[in-house]
Amino acid sequence: MRRIRRLASRLVLLALVLAPSAGPFAATAAATDLATARAEMIRRIEAEAAATASMTGIVRLDPRVLEAMGEVARERFVPAALRERAYGPGPLPVHPEQNLADPFLTALMLHLAEVKPGDPVFETGTDTGYLAALLVRMGARVTSVEILPELAALARRLLADQPADRLFLAEGDGYNGWPERAPFAAIIVKEAVDHLPPPLLAQLAEGGRLVLPLGPADGVQHLTVVVRRPGDRLELRRVLPVRFTPFQRGGRT
Repeated sequence: MRRIRRLASRLVLLALVLAPSAGPFAATAAATDLATARAEMIRRIEAEAAATASMTGIVRLDPRVLEAMGEVARERFVPAALRERAYGPGPLPVHPEQNLADPFLTALMLHLAEVKPGDPVFETGTDTGYLAALLVRMGARVTSVEILPELAALARRLLADQPADRLFLAEGDGYNGWPERAPFAAIIVKEAVDHLPPPLLAQLAEGGRLVLPLGPADGVQHLTVVVRRPGDRLELRRVLPVRFTPFQRGGRT
């Protein structure tokens, strides 16, 4: 069974990095189609934000988030066979154990993190690197940790063009954060966890924001934002019911 799972992982990753070649005219048409799809994704995200405003209290998302999502090529971070769906709704599988989150949820998490240029930000679960690329585009100094070695290696290749002084990628257990680079102005957890991880809380700066899907792995979680107030007081706010894949443990401790 483990050999089958490893083989499936390799096939998915191979599909991600190998795409058929095309002539110049096809490439131009494809670029136009992708730009149109990206603009449609932004319109859909804005519509979903308005539709869920009664639950989230958020009528309009941070324009800087939408600008970044309109500029970062999401198709680079999904398997070649799924690139036509790169800007559609819903999650996309990038590994047998990992999905790329729905675009609206990605935008909502970035909005809740309130990332400003120069902010140190920690992300657990790099997957293929899409959120890390968005954070760098927004001006953050990103520390991103991925537990699956094959995904960590792939993210390094896909993010090789990012500024080295703005992006630190590592393989390990994101539950433990990265103390050497703390404190963080924002921490984004992209997998479901049923409690607030103490190591991440300890590495959250005063005034910092922890955004995570909080709840049981086999049930509905709530996208939650935790703000660290003076005196180590924590302020929690449930934002929206969600379903994320379970948090994976192991690796660097």
